[in-house]
Amino acid sequence: MGKKDKQSSKASTEELLTTLVDFTSKENWDKFFTIRGTDDSFEWYAEWTELHHPLLSLLAGNGENPSSSPPLQILVPGCGNSKLSENLYDAGFREITNIDFSKVVISDMLKRNVRDRPGMRWRVMDMTQMKVEDESFDYLSEVKRVLNFEGKFICLTLAESHVLALLFSKFRFGWKMSVHAIPQKPFTLFDHSSLDCSGNQAFGLHEALENENQIRKEYSIGPDILYSLEDLLIGAKGDLSKLSLGRRFQLILGGNGESRFRYKAIVLDAKESSCQFTYHCGVFIVPKTRAHEWLFSSEEGQWLVVESSKAARLIMIIMDSSHTNANMDDIQKDLSPLVKQLAPGKDDNSAQIPFMMAGDGIKERKTVHMVISSLTGSIIVEDVVYENVADDVSRPFPSSDLVFRRLVFQRAEGLVQSEALLTRDESSHKIVEEKKKTSSSKSKKKGSQKRNDASSKQLKVYHDYMASSYHMGIISGFTLMSSYLESVESTGKTVNAVIIGLGAGLLPMFLHGCMPSLRIEVVELDAVVLSLARDYFGFAEDERLKVHIADGIKFVREVKHFAVADGLPAIHEIEDASGSTKPSPDESCSVSYTEARGRPRVDILIIDVDSSDSSSGMACPAADFVEESFLLTVKDTLSEQGLFIVNLVSRSPAVKDMIISRMKAVFNHLFSLQLEEDINMVLFGLCSEVCLKEDCFPEAACQLDKLLKFKHQEIGQSIIDSTKKIRRLK
Repeated sequence: MGKKDKQSSKASTEELLTTLVDFTSKENWDKFFTIRGTDDSFEWYAEWTELHHPLLSLLAGNGENPSSSPPLQILVPGCGNSKLSENLYDAGFREITNIDFSKVVISDMLKRNVRDRPGMRWRVMDMTQMKVEDESFDYLSEVKRVLNFEGKFICLTLAESHVLALLFSKFRFGWKMSVHAIPQKPFTLFDHSSLDCSGNQAFGLHEALENENQIRKEYSIGPDILYSLEDLLIGAKGDLSKLSLGRRFQLILGGNGESRFRYKAIVLDAKESSCQFTYHCGVFIVPKTRAHEWLFSSEEGQWLVVESSKAARLIMIIMDSSHTNANMDDIQKDLSPLVKQLAPGKDDNSAQIPFMMAGDGIKERKTVHMVISSLTGSIIVEDVVYENVADDVSRPFPSSDLVFRRLVFQRAEGLVQSEALLTRDESSHKIVEEKKKTSSSKSKKKGSQKRNDASSKQLKVYHDYMASSYHMGIISGFTLMSSYLESVESTGKTVNAVIIGLGAGLLPMFLHGCMPSLRIEVVELDAVVLSLARDYFGFAEDERLKVHIADGIKFVREVKHFAVADGLPAIHEIEDASGSTKPSPDESCSVSYTEARGRPRVDILIIDVDSSDSSSGMACPAADFVEESFLLTVKDTLSEQGLFIVNLVSRSPAVKDMIISRMKAVFNHLFSLQLEEDINMVLFGLCSEVCLKEDCFPEAACQLDKLLKFKHQEIGQSIIDSTKKIRRLK
């Protein structure tokens, strides 16, 4: 009879909990616990023997112990009749509050513990509407409102995908998260190699962690903590309804159904209180193409934007590739309800929040080609028309719609690697006209005529103009050795230059055209980049311009090894542009001789490569190119009058100072050129014992001007003007 009653009770219990609706019904849970009884504890996921080690480790990790003062406040929402709270109490944690919306189970648990655990608190309460003061507890289940500032949320789950998606999105920004596989060894979210489970659950968990890691990586903004709007509204950075002088924080706005897009945002309260503010709150949108600029990417620059905006609080929105196809009306409509929640003085709903924007200066944009390289990643070739162009190009080319072709490496989002001016291809136009005159009557049909007209309008890269200011800065540094260059040219000899980093090939092509005495070798690691330079930027090799597909560091070291003295045999080729190599006389070295006489040491060595490792603090060059050991190799590779040039791109003053200090220790003389409104700094290291004095710069610049064969004087003048900004670093 007893056995039959037990089976009947089990069947009734299962019947009560067959649908999701039943799980949210107080009445059903009351019935469930009435049938189950007080002594038959119901553990959802694991027993105490499995939980005690990771759970107590987490509590200890908070720097607390059971006897700490003040004692740790623990909240257990949806406690049911689990023994979890009792075990925690017995382990020494006495400040425990248990809540459940089933009055039956709360009554039973109170009776069960009133004698042995008198300090345990039991409350009938709905966990979704807790009547608990803000920041009262160190642990919670669902509502972050009641969590202490340095508290923890511990959730036991089967790690289903929909549960992980909810947890990850809820605690993504402003929270540290770790995952523990019970009873396996705990591991952090960002190091999950120790996870040891099997089957579909293991695969799903690994996949969820990988996706979450990627999301966090994409939305990280420097070293700052990223907050969610939800956390900020509950006081993570103080009372947002009030201005706080000099307050600055970063957050993620939108997503998860709140808005169409997700946005990176920086909130800045003006450093000084002023009655001259035009707006109590303003929104400043930074387009993707300008996000990398110092003015918008550095904290110092951002405060300058705050000053010029005349806003007491400025919300800076950093656009990225996810917003590419949206117009500004869509963005403003999407952002408006989000930014209103960040505005000070929330009672004033009538106050308008103005939207301001840093224009990208681009009137038209067209993607010409996209490719993914295994070395460089995603690469884009695009044509753009700017709203305004520099005088040095607008005068020789008076057109309102000049087209520029750009090479963009997506790994450095928004950073244009190379930029070239496009002009009408006169040679192809002449060929087309000649074909028109000699064509047969069949070729004069309407369709053929259309094709010829289209060909006559073809654009090509104009290699006698440098669109990049830092390229012109690099060339201006030749002033430091202009006397040597003049003497070499007067004797009919050649100046040997090596450029590490091809890009679109614009710098070597420009130098090839304007300095006939220059013999240039370019070293490029990625063959895909060489193909793009040839196919889309008109790059071409000849006897004075060669390309090696090789590692730049190894190339320079091998040049040093073989170039023992000026005029003696030296390395000429590691691997030619076609990918073939010739037998090496020394199997221990990868270089080979292409001719017995070789070539002399390098006169000019230029480093113009970007870095794929943002942790170095430099966008250019890769850290290996400014290590002291490499710099010493460079000096040994250069001739006695040799010049070393490196394009340094870094927003960190400490990194810049470190590189400058290293170069000072290696080279006899060091000069720099800081480009205005740019993060590029060009450094020039000289091997010569004799140094050009700064008061001799004008004369040296005139020498350089005579050496450079410009087709347009306006273009040459920009380079000569840059020489006036070169400074000696003592």
